[in-house]
Amino acid sequence: MKSLFRPIFALALALPLLLAACGDKEPEQRAAFTQFLQTRIIDKPGVRVPQLTAEEKKSFGDYATHYAVITDFNSGMDASVKPLNSLMQKGGMRTLSDIVTRRDDLKTVQTALNDMGVALKEQQGKADAARAQLKQPDDLKAVYAKAYEKTVTLPADTFRSVLPQINATFDSSLKIADYVAQHQKEIQISGSMVQVSDPAVQKELNTMLQDLNTQARNVQQAHTRLQAVMLGR
Repeated sequence: MKSLFRPIFALALALPLLLAACGDKEPEQRAAFTQFLQTRIIDKPGVRVPQLTAEEKKSFGDYATHYAVITDFNSGMDASVKPLNSLMQKGGMRTLSDIVTRRDDLKTVQTALNDMGVALKEQQGKADAARAQLKQPDDLKAVYAKAYEKTVTLPADTFRSVLPQINATFDSSLKIADYVAQHQKEIQISGSMVQVSDPAVQKELNTMLQDLNTQARNVQQAHTRLQAVMLGR
């Protein structure tokens, strides 16, 4: 009768080798992901959210889904704020005549900016909720927190702080448009020329125009701050 000892013994020797070959890859995946976050996001100026290559996804393992929280938010944010430049152009007023005749454009831009702020808040809330569900070792958690702050929290908070400042400019413009409409007898507008027959009306209108100029400077400062965050300048 053939002995079963040799095949069983051979299997016993092979089993540890098989287990070793299928060992836990989490430490090296975590190390690869941590290095990526540090060198490709945290150490770079501005907001940088590169798309993963197939090789990178494979090297990160399940941690690729952790990065998806960041990329999904940025895709949503980009789509939400993309109309901002065109909205600013549409709402750009060079003269008092522009403010009066394009009042409806101002209201349309304000509505769009308010919708943009709501969308950003929802996207940030969704990203925060997804992040709260992630299970990460402490060493990765610390690095991920820095990357998340730089690519999600900071740009979202900055955009959301800028939008009310832009809206305040349009509020001032609408206030002027309404004032001119209420004092049509005293205020005559011809192109870029403005004549006011009542000194009291002229004084009040000048005060409102000065407030608008102040709001415009605030928007410029906010835009500079936004560029510093997004571009690292």
